[in-house]
Amino acid sequence: MPVIDSKKSFVIFIVVAIALVALGNLVSRNFFFRLDLTENQIYSLSPSSKVILEKIDDFLTAKVYFSENLPGQYGNTRRYLQDILEEYAAYSDGNFRFEFYRPDDDEKLALEAQKSGIQPVQLQVLENDKFEVKRIYMGMVLLYGDKREVLPVIQTTTGLEYEITTRIKKLVDDNRSVVGVANTGASAPAMERVSARLREAYDVRSVFLSAGVPNDIEMLLVNGVVDSLSEDALGALRNYINSGGNLFLAQSKINGDLQAQRGTPIQSNIFDILEPFGVSLADNLVMDRICGTVTVSQQRGFLRFNSAVEYPFFPVLQSFPDHEIVSGLEQVQMLFSSEIVYDTADSTRLVKPLLVTSDHSGAAAGFINLNPIQNQAFQSLNEPGKVVGVYATVASGSLENVMSQLVLVSTSDFLLDGGGGQVPSNGIFVMNAVDVLIGDRDLVALRSREITTRPLQTVEDTTRTTAKTLNIVLPVLLVIVLGLVQWRLVVARAKRLETLYE
Repeated sequence: MPVIDSKKSFVIFIVVAIALVALGNLVSRNFFFRLDLTENQIYSLSPSSKVILEKIDDFLTAKVYFSENLPGQYGNTRRYLQDILEEYAAYSDGNFRFEFYRPDDDEKLALEAQKSGIQPVQLQVLENDKFEVKRIYMGMVLLYGDKREVLPVIQTTTGLEYEITTRIKKLVDDNRSVVGVANTGASAPAMERVSARLREAYDVRSVFLSAGVPNDIEMLLVNGVVDSLSEDALGALRNYINSGGNLFLAQSKINGDLQAQRGTPIQSNIFDILEPFGVSLADNLVMDRICGTVTVSQQRGFLRFNSAVEYPFFPVLQSFPDHEIVSGLEQVQMLFSSEIVYDTADSTRLVKPLLVTSDHSGAAAGFINLNPIQNQAFQSLNEPGKVVGVYATVASGSLENVMSQLVLVSTSDFLLDGGGGQVPSNGIFVMNAVDVLIGDRDLVALRSREITTRPLQTVEDTTRTTAKTLNIVLPVLLVIVLGLVQWRLVVARAKRLETLYE
């Protein structure tokens, strides 16, 4: 009888154990959490990605071609990629699947990867105590129905979630919004960097204003008009705004010429476009002690050398108001920007500042000297912050309950490849602005989620000197104090031993 009871107890124990394991797997598959202590939660899937995953209504497959046993950071990238893909799968309600392949030793897989657009890269690795050059695969292809998106090379974890989510969004969105890049002169503006980023989420088209703005353009970018528009172009722009069009305008009131070292006013009818929004540009150039640098050539005796000097006409903005366009941004670089003036008394208009310089600002007007060396204008930068970027809305002139939106940045080179367009954080600002104006906010929070820059804050000379002194003196004092403490402990121990053996 006891033997039968033991067998029965053993069977019950096995059944209960199996049931608990099955229940644990079921719960962990559907209910899980990750403790992420990083500042921006970069090791957890963002709410933006989860929203886009909800749009998947069919199987989306990720085929990852990634070599194994990679050195250093590349091995970490592979592990991070696998972790984040597991989160995509967990939040997709079973619609997202992924699989890793190792094409290094499989010619069929290698050929499949190359046909998908993933080419091997040459990487120098340390094996058997010597450096060798190996062909490494580090790419992924996303398949959704008859559409595909490729990440040909994944070398870093920075921005990886944004890259994956952007491509998933591109696959699952059937109707992509159209963004227009205005051509106001004989040649198209050099905005390939910004346009390339916009193509990740939108259809981008060149728009000749003199021929009118097509009806399907949901957002129009205009950069740096230096002369008056033709009547046809100005009329087309006005009609676009009156019909509820959204406009991103990068425009200064002063043309800054660093070669000639002077600023000249811009005479153009483009400023008439701003009147309905209740904003205008002052005839000045804003300066800020927190700024970028320019390279200047200086003569010292028989030697000539180049050096980087701070240039207050290139403000670097590091503090932003509470608005989703600038949410999460760490800095924006301005080049020869004018102050924006606006009136908030009219209830039919809404104007909110987006970009504001620091409280060590100033403004140059009249004859503007742009000399980066020994410029008297740089000596008195103690004015409050100047507004150099705003978001504004106005009721449409022709349609009821329709608002026209404007983002104005008072730098004429803000979108150009040779100007502000080459600054990565400026590109994030442009993408956020376009998303908000069009109404597609899925990626706004994700885009600026990861740390991009952590510049040192500007401090006074006395504070800097104090910090240097403390860095030198404190370690020495700590060593002396620790030495004294250790000496006292040794002396006390010696006395105890003397007392013990007397």
